[in-house]
Amino acid sequence: MGGQYQSAGHADFLARLLRDGLDLQGAIDAPRMFAHGPAVQVENGVDDAVVRHLEARGHKTERTPTPLGGAQAIWIDHARGVLIGGSDPRKDSCALGY
Repeated sequence: MGGQYQSAGHADFLARLLRDGLDLQGAIDAPRMFAHGPAVQVENGVDDAVVRHLEARGHKTERTPTPLGGAQAIWIDHARGVLIGGSDPRKDSCALGY
């Protein structure tokens, strides 16, 4: 993640992981939205019903032609003594740890 999406992307990732209970890969894979400028940018994976709901509440939306951000993460599971990696399919990348 970089640029203007970086802080919003980090917050969204942590919310999905810690609040929503998604696993590491699920939190990375989830479709993304970003309020930027006059519109809410929406990735193609966001359900049309969500887009309609945003528009009904007065938000202008636009489907992004490219993915929003990218992420790699490693979770340290101290209880099990393992590392769990997740990597974003939106980018050419991988998560490595030892």
